[in-house]
Amino acid sequence: MKGNPKLIEALNSLLADELTAINQYIVHAEMCEDWGYGKLHEAFEKRAIKEMIHAEKLIGRILFLEGSPIVSELKSIHIGDTVPTQIENDRTAEEHAIKAYNDAIALAAEIGDNATRDMLISILNDEDKHLDELEELLDQIEQMTLPIFLSTQVE
Repeated sequence: MKGNPKLIEALNSLLADELTAINQYIVHAEMCEDWGYGKLHEAFEKRAIKEMIHAEKLIGRILFLEGSPIVSELKSIHIGDTVPTQIENDRTAEEHAIKAYNDAIALAAEIGDNATRDMLISILNDEDKHLDELEELLDQIEQMTLPIFLSTQVE
């Protein structure tokens, strides 16, 4: 099925966001593992895997629409040198992703591609959960103080 070129371009932009997020989350996960924060490592790694699933769905949809998935382009990766900076950088990335998904959903609806719209809504719901989880971590740091929060992340 020949897809709308503007929508395929939007899907490739979302794919670049997801591939960037995978890299950022994996680096943050491994840094947390290195620092001994096993629980944070596991949470970041799970989020990276979820982003991989999103990338897979986007690639599949781009191919279905007879487009070419672009997997060689990444957006700027923002690696934090402390746990709070990591979480803040990840929160910013998720906020950007939510806006980008909302824009792509509106475009898919506008051109009448409801199957793509539904797939994007499903991914958007995951991104909303990711943002909520990151905001919870930031709230915990604020309420507990950083040293106490980090002590809860050791396995």
